[in-house]
Amino acid sequence: MQVWHIPEPGGADALTLTERPDPVPGPGQLVVRVRAAGVNRADVLQRLGHYPAPPGVVADVPGLEYAGEVEAVGEGCVQRRVGDRVMGLVGGGAYAERVLVHERETLPVPAGMDDDRAAAIPEAFLTAWRAIALEGGLRPGGFCVVRAATSGIGTAAVQLVRAMGARSLGTGRDAARLDAVRAHGMDAAFVDDGEASLADAVHGANGGEGADMILDLVGGDGLPAALTALRAEGTLVLVGMMGGRRTELNLGAVLMRRLTLRAMTMRSLPLERRIQVVRAFEAEMLPLFAHGGLAPVLDRTVAFAQAPEAHRIMESGQHLGKLVLTHG
Repeated sequence: MQVWHIPEPGGADALTLTERPDPVPGPGQLVVRVRAAGVNRADVLQRLGHYPAPPGVVADVPGLEYAGEVEAVGEGCVQRRVGDRVMGLVGGGAYAERVLVHERETLPVPAGMDDDRAAAIPEAFLTAWRAIALEGGLRPGGFCVVRAATSGIGTAAVQLVRAMGARSLGTGRDAARLDAVRAHGMDAAFVDDGEASLADAVHGANGGEGADMILDLVGGDGLPAALTALRAEGTLVLVGMMGGRRTELNLGAVLMRRLTLRAMTMRSLPLERRIQVVRAFEAEMLPLFAHGGLAPVLDRTVAFAQAPEAHRIMESGQHLGKLVLTHG
């Protein structure tokens, strides 16, 4: 089978197309014929040498999400059959014609959805849902700030907030792209130009109150200002570091306002924990895709043979929602 691998860290052209043996399923495993694979910032970081694959995962083939059909099943599989359409998360290896996955990690593709859009669901929606519902504890009637609302996870987050009966304010650098996110359920926008106050914007949109939680995909030097936008005993869940890995915090303010700062990733979760998150998401949120309550925001598809171009688009930061590699 063909795969894109990373012989050495570098620019987009470091991605190299090569041949690898087809995977063989072991007990409890499936081989999925990949029809589409999501492109994520984590793939770019891996290509640059900044985000290595976790132990036990193919080290040089990026790709964290896929959609396709089951091609082979291993001993003991009872939930999926050959021909079933599935999607899901993996620790790596989805930039390939076939991927080996654990049966219990897979999700059924929603009825009537094509593979391109299905591949735009797992990373964005599972990450956002875990951050908002499980780690952040957002409740109906609450208020959530989404830092980087125009990203794939951001557009998923604003939809999930609305589906949970809460309200959202999204941040970003481009006013036009933020306006486009409003169509997906965002209630208010904040252009992060380094001048205006996020806390003022939140209070203005939330009746003078701070946010119950912040889903932060940016980190960096903007994190301290984001914390000031929380209400007392609010929670910030750090998921990404697009704005940098380091900052300086006033721990006194964190302590006196009894704030909670949490951090999470999906890629490094142990298998059993990842299965728990997937199964809970399937029960609580997946049905909404079939009825139009949730929908992946797909910026564009790129042919599998043009994966380096997809990385260049990702690095330009001009997309809205998800980029997906398609095998046609």
